[in-house]
Amino acid sequence: MEKRYMSVFLLLVAISCALGKDTGKKETKETTAKPKLPQTLSRGKKTNKKPQSQIKKSPLMIIHHLDDCPHSQALKKVFAEHKDIQKLAEKFVLLNLVYETTDKNLSPDGQYVPRILFIDPSLTVRADITGRYSNRLYAYEPSDISLLYSNMQKALKLLKTEL
Repeated sequence: MEKRYMSVFLLLVAISCALGKDTGKKETKETTAKPKLPQTLSRGKKTNKKPQSQIKKSPLMIIHHLDDCPHSQALKKVFAEHKDIQKLAEKFVLLNLVYETTDKNLSPDGQYVPRILFIDPSLTVRADITGRYSNRLYAYEPSDISLLYSNMQKALKLLKTEL
């Protein structure tokens, strides 16, 4: 089981690094004035400092978003301000993906942002934990924050009953 987690983690890091390279871009005044710092998975937030044994038992919450997407920014703001979600998020392993992935398992119904997937410790996308839209099952908007909170609770509850 630990090998599977490590394999998926390394795959996600490799994909993120590959998609994050600035290949073929022309240098502009903006890019030469400020060197672009490498982006980390923490995105400036505190990093997850859970012990390895606790990570194995925690569900994974993958948040796909883009820095220049107004919908992503609006959801990010509401997510950060919601105290109950912040407290509940400590029980998850959170993975922020700023770049789109080519892994079809991480985009089961298409590539759009923002999208939030819940993954159980067996590395299975929880298709039974979705948002309110039928054409974008894993999409959440700022007005859906209470649904996201209840889905986070559901993910934790299902994890406890299934282990």
